[in-house]
Amino acid sequence: VYSEQDILGDRLVRRRRQVRPSEHLISEMSSLSLGDIVVHADHGIGRYDGLETLEIGGAPHDCLRLVYAGDDKLFLPVENLDLLSRYGSEETGVQLDKLGNAGWQARRAKVKNRITEMADKLMALAAERELRHAPRLVPPAGMYEEFCARFPFNETEDQNRAIDDTVASLSAGKPMDRLICGDVGFGKTEVALRAAFVTALNGRQVAVVVPTTLLARQHYQTFRQRFDGLPVQIGQLSRLVNARRAAEIRAGVESGEIDIVVGTHALLSKNIKFRELGLVIVDEEQHFGVEQKERLKRLRSDAHVLTLTATPIPRTLQLALSGVREMSLIATPPVDRLAVRTFIMPYDALTVREAIMREHFRGGQTFYVCPRVQDLSGVHEQLRELVPEVRVVVAHGGMGASELEDVMSAFYDGKYDVLLSTQIIESGLDIPSANTMIIHRADMFGLAQLYQLRGRIGRAKTRAYAYLTLPPGKRLTASATRRLEVFQTLDTLGAGFTLASHDLDIRGAGNLLGDEQSGHIREVGVELYQQMLEEAVANLRAEDKPGGRPEDHSWTPQITMGTPVLIPESYVRDLNVRLGLYRRLSVLVDRREIEAFAAELVDRFGTLPQEVENLLEIVAIKQYCRAAGVEKIDAGPKGAVVTFRGSNFANPDGLVGLIQKARGDLKLRPDFRLVRSADWPRPEDRVRGSKTLLESLASLIGEGLGDGAPGEAAGRSRAASSA
Repeated sequence: VYSEQDILGDRLVRRRRQVRPSEHLISEMSSLSLGDIVVHADHGIGRYDGLETLEIGGAPHDCLRLVYAGDDKLFLPVENLDLLSRYGSEETGVQLDKLGNAGWQARRAKVKNRITEMADKLMALAAERELRHAPRLVPPAGMYEEFCARFPFNETEDQNRAIDDTVASLSAGKPMDRLICGDVGFGKTEVALRAAFVTALNGRQVAVVVPTTLLARQHYQTFRQRFDGLPVQIGQLSRLVNARRAAEIRAGVESGEIDIVVGTHALLSKNIKFRELGLVIVDEEQHFGVEQKERLKRLRSDAHVLTLTATPIPRTLQLALSGVREMSLIATPPVDRLAVRTFIMPYDALTVREAIMREHFRGGQTFYVCPRVQDLSGVHEQLRELVPEVRVVVAHGGMGASELEDVMSAFYDGKYDVLLSTQIIESGLDIPSANTMIIHRADMFGLAQLYQLRGRIGRAKTRAYAYLTLPPGKRLTASATRRLEVFQTLDTLGAGFTLASHDLDIRGAGNLLGDEQSGHIREVGVELYQQMLEEAVANLRAEDKPGGRPEDHSWTPQITMGTPVLIPESYVRDLNVRLGLYRRLSVLVDRREIEAFAAELVDRFGTLPQEVENLLEIVAIKQYCRAAGVEKIDAGPKGAVVTFRGSNFANPDGLVGLIQKARGDLKLRPDFRLVRSADWPRPEDRVRGSKTLLESLASLIGEGLGDGAPGEAAGRSRAASSA
């Protein structure tokens, strides 16, 4: 016997990259541009007006210049960039706040109260789910590995993680509610197949709910192919199935004879009864309406739920990001996948002919998509004159079930070169030979629709091309222009999550619990709202733990060392790149992250200048300040003065012991400021000495809290313990 390795050699194992927590994704994706509306946590809504180098303590320091109402200016040191968040995408007509005015603080407090109430309800929902029991579904040894081996591709790291998380949730004995967020063609269906296998082999039924008949047909064929030869019965329910067969399927579902049923919203009707439903898989959930989702809730009351989506709707994204729903991200593209080249242009007959013929001559097929059924006949006539050499077939939702089935099968089998259709093809269709798409009147489609449509091409190793045509000479609406601008920037692999976050900006997250589609985001901006919700949920969780205490992340220490703190223009020339690096620096937490960031800088830009090394040290000092509750530190040639937040230190006994050990070098003044006397003539001496002092203070907090408050000890001394 010769194994695969004997013939082809060992597989190339790529190093696993460090995973960024999903909650940081929105912050990382938002790059600041001149004139952007931003929100300062303490001062409110202002406008970003550029980067300026100021002299602070006799040394150059990069600061962001923010403009407020009345042309007031605020300079924010770059290491405190975490106090700044983006307001959102809809920035027209936004009222800037006045510096020093109490209006912002009152508005923020009001939103915080609302968010706390919402977080209470969310936690109650999560707690209710935790108390419920669901069947433990454990993968059958041997058979599961054999089923996995049938997958014809190599799993990506993210895909493996999503599969492992899903299987672990199924066997936990509590109802799973997991969102698999992965870009089009990144392998979400494989996660669903493995979850369905585990469920079916444990004697429970699986319902796969999809939005369109074409996607139901495709999933049905995929499931049948993968489960071929296994003791699992699979049925399909959609309008492509005749009445007699549909009745047989319903009877089989009720008796338990059918293990997996794939269908459209026909599965949600009242005359469907499951014998023992174990798992509900919802594909492309953004296409289901409120009423259908209510029916889904009834269907899945005691079952596990797995939701697959490339562009999660804002409310779903908000729930997942706030930690109430479990989420797995598949952000790694399959090996050899190429990004789709996208062109947005006025309609030009010559370009359309050239695009179709080029695809035809390389042996591929083309999708031609129109926004309305009434457009199809006119475009069909144009194509007959324009490209008489190719075979064109028409498909739309108004066709009869059997006719639509015949058309799609013929196109899938390569009997036609061009499929002229409405957006019926947008959901999940997988035709690897189709790698050119022309979208007629692209301004009439939504952002997520355009993204899903483009996802139908470029699913093989061939380079794909998408042409978004606009009516020549017609002025577009502001929202259509905005959508197309955003769409053009989303040309990288794995941009679906980015798109959903833009959608979160543009549309707002909606009320997480009710039917309202407008939330409180406009009051404080999308990012700050998100942070406040996460904190509220985290604090409630901390309170639920014995001895746990909520943390307050809404402050940032002030650090003055008299050292140059910046990324010099001579080191990183591009202003936007510098800003992006500052942004990433502001959210680094522990020493390992800072060291990894430094290594990346050396790799990209060369040896670190002294100013950048100072900046990295200041970021490390900032984490010690947070851990020790230090609000301000001023260091100079003669030592340093430390101001505690609220004139309070969590371990006073430990502080007294530290002062005694210092033998006169440390003193506590009557105003509760700690003074460190030292000879630090050089800037690097101040940085090193201040860091040692703050590290000692941070470690005292961990000792003082001990076992009594594990929640706070773990959170507040995180930087100290990791270093």
